[in-house]
Amino acid sequence: MFVDRVEIEVQGGRGGNGCVSFRREKYVPHGGPDGGDGGEGGSVVIVAKSGVNNLAALAHHRFWRAASGSPGSGSNKQGKSADDLVIEVPPGTLVIDAKAGYTLKDLMQDGDQVVAARSGTAGRGNASFKTATNRAPRDHTAGGEGERRALILELKVIADVGLIGKPNAGKSTLLSRLTRARPAIADYPFTTKYPNLGIVNVDGDRQFVMADIPGLIEGAHAGAGLGHEFLRHIERAGILVHLVEPLPADESDPVENYRVIREELRRYDELLAERPEIVVVSKAELPGAEEIQSALEVAIGSDVLLISAVTGQGLDHLVRQAAALVEAERQQST
Repeated sequence: MFVDRVEIEVQGGRGGNGCVSFRREKYVPHGGPDGGDGGEGGSVVIVAKSGVNNLAALAHHRFWRAASGSPGSGSNKQGKSADDLVIEVPPGTLVIDAKAGYTLKDLMQDGDQVVAARSGTAGRGNASFKTATNRAPRDHTAGGEGERRALILELKVIADVGLIGKPNAGKSTLLSRLTRARPAIADYPFTTKYPNLGIVNVDGDRQFVMADIPGLIEGAHAGAGLGHEFLRHIERAGILVHLVEPLPADESDPVENYRVIREELRRYDELLAERPEIVVVSKAELPGAEEIQSALEVAIGSDVLLISAVTGQGLDHLVRQAAALVEAERQQST
């Protein structure tokens, strides 16, 4: 099960209570206070870890609470501090405060972390209250409660290149041809229910990550179908490869289908519409594919590639062009 959004509640551990104790030893009539401080509670820390693919492990575990610190004891013994509770999430996860609505942190890279709920303060034992005028204090403090917070964890897939297009445009087939990914493939729309990632090897030392984004439909920007769920994943892709099917099963106009998807991107986020884009007519083995390629070039005023994931036509050229754009984006960001 692929899960890319969960709501959880986290709470830091309570601090250990301070101790009230007095030294009791033979031949020491005025031993004085020796109550130790409590231990620190554990904090809840959310860490991005490569190899974690989605948020499924958190879907059925709503409440996360770190361990509490141990109380102090006599002989000035401090209580044991608790370990932090670590929650592992995929890189690309947004940690959002559910109540206030702001983002605590965007965990982009492997190892990025954020303290989601801090531990309570440790209590003080009576030994720490001893002064020159109060030599036998009976004061102490209890450990503080840990911070409690409701969170939304939202995964946005990180990829260099995102494959977009109408349902059944051939995105999953292309991903399976260029990478070792094995997404579900069938001859009906909406076969892909969640993003799939694969690594495209360009040559010996160059590669990039490609994501197959589930098909978009008109109204996706407003949540039609699973619009917001799908469009969210495109935000991380630096390059867009827009696949246009030359012979749609619903007999719609391929050029108009291209315009519909472009408009959905623009209405969802203006910045998405400004991303570098490679327009591709897929399924070149179908009749009329070359005519659609020419019509698209006239409509958009730029080159359009013609490929076939079945025969391999045009795939090398597509990979080289995508790799060049990825390299340019990486250099621009450094």
